Amino acid sequence: MIGTGLMARTHTNGYKRSGDFFPELEYRPVLKTVCARTEEKVKAFAEQWGFESYETDWKAVIARDDIDAVDICTPNDMHANIAIAAAEAGKMVLCEKPLARSVAEAEPMVDAIKKQVLPTPYFIITVVFQL
Repeated sequence: MIGTGLMARTHTNGYKRSGDFFPELEYRPVLKTVCARTEEKVKAFAEQWGFESYETDWKAVIARDDIDAVDICTPNDMHANIAIAAAEAGKMVLCEKPLARSVAEAEPMVDAIKKQVLPTPYFIITVVFQL
């Protein structure tokens, strides 16, 4: 999880509650790490929500071998850089809406995903939540 704002809390709650809604699922999300720039803030978030660890640099999250998917819950102007780097590192990418601020900004994100070698070759998700 990259980010600790409202949508990060919403996504985390969804991951934690997935078994309540889908008890038949064989696999459950594992909250490996959360990332934000302020250590005090991200440490508190990790403790509150049950993440195994925390980081203060999103590039460190992407570099980790134990991270399979990156959920981007940052301000919109940060989505593209994180999504492209995550895709290039072979991570599954989940991104809060809007995917990007423009089509020109979104196209390189999609291109990076298309280059991945994953079980599902085209794997980008714009997560949409309505409160």
